[in-house]
Amino acid sequence: MQATRHLLPGGRWHLQHGPIDIVIGADGEPEALQAAHEAAWQRFGDVLPALVAELPLLRQPVRGPCPLRGTVARRMWCACRPFHDEYVTPMAAVAGAVAQELIAHYQREGVVRAWVNNGGDIALHLAAGESLRVGLFADLARLDARQLRQGLALDGRFTIDAAMSVRGIATSGWRGRSFSLGVADSVTVLARHAAEADAAATMIANSVNVDAPALIERRPASTLKDDTDLGDIPVTVDVQPLPPALRQAALRAGLKRAQDLQARGLIVGAALVCQGELLHTPLPQHLADAEPALA
Repeated sequence: MQATRHLLPGGRWHLQHGPIDIVIGADGEPEALQAAHEAAWQRFGDVLPALVAELPLLRQPVRGPCPLRGTVARRMWCACRPFHDEYVTPMAAVAGAVAQELIAHYQREGVVRAWVNNGGDIALHLAAGESLRVGLFADLARLDARQLRQGLALDGRFTIDAAMSVRGIATSGWRGRSFSLGVADSVTVLARHAAEADAAATMIANSVNVDAPALIERRPASTLKDDTDLGDIPVTVDVQPLPPALRQAALRAGLKRAQDLQARGLIVGAALVCQGELLHTPLPQHLADAEPALA
């Protein structure tokens, strides 16, 4: 299994290696862009083998001092460290941590802005005075890698500018690529870095929850995927239409968690969606004035 890359319309690059599926876009001077793309490509081929080498430790709960050696692996662990009093493994931040590793190669003179999208978890680079329009996708069940490469209809848009502290965006939910303990269709988090956003999105999505066994089906993660890091922990596999009171209770539980993380400085903001209903944390003015996520 070898890493591959393909040039996409608009000068974007598609990089793939096993389960890692990435789209990269960048703007700037041609020579700087060429150098950045080549550096990111050279680094990309080493990422998956390094993670696989430490996979047994990456599947262990975050406890005590960090036992990991690789740069990306340690970034994953550190992003999950604030949640060590709960069950969380570094795998909760893997997509964001990989995106963050690659965006570093675009943080150079001549590249004015860049984004690395790893299955919906995004790392950003913005030079002074630059901005980037970012889309919000509310239903992860309709999101796949092909759509990310070809374009897709969005539920909302907002602008990130260089003056903001946001350089990472991540989305989690029970219909996404990874398992969730909650019932959110999506939780989108803005944070300083992509790995931090990824870990926080996972934990907030887990908190969008309510006790309704007749309407929410859960199964042990190990029965759905042999090599899951969640073991026998029950994860959500189906959610029937929830009565308004239950839906709102689940969203309020998740919002409370998001507000706590925001107060602790772990995230900049979050938007939570469950069955067509949206709640969000207080947002910077740039985002508060943005196009709403849902009508």
